[in-house]
Amino acid sequence: MDFAVDLDFGDDGLVPVVAQDVDTDEVVMLAYATREAVERTVETGRAHYYSRSREELWEKGATSGHTQAVEDVRVDCDGDALLYRVRQRGGACHTGYHSCFHRTVDGDVVGERAFDPDEVY
Repeated sequence: MDFAVDLDFGDDGLVPVVAQDVDTDEVVMLAYATREAVERTVETGRAHYYSRSREELWEKGATSGHTQAVEDVRVDCDGDALLYRVRQRGGACHTGYHSCFHRTVDGDVVGERAFDPDEVY
């Protein structure tokens, strides 16, 4: 697949992706994507990323059922970061919260738990 804009996947072959809930504008997660992950996202309308810890491509929600339907993929001005505007089903965070950004730097929990990860994983 050829992209209409040049994307910079960096020396490691990855581009950072911010996932934003299309209904609330809340940022729900940050992940990374390879060219293949972005291609699959565009082709399927479902969010795909690259797991740096597992070193593999993954579809958001394939295990948990907490999927992201991608409404729009946007590229930043430098072509080195993406924004997935998503319809989040369930929690985005593997720890059970709606958003991965559920804590302050002081350690206060400001987000809501969407599911129990012990029951899902």
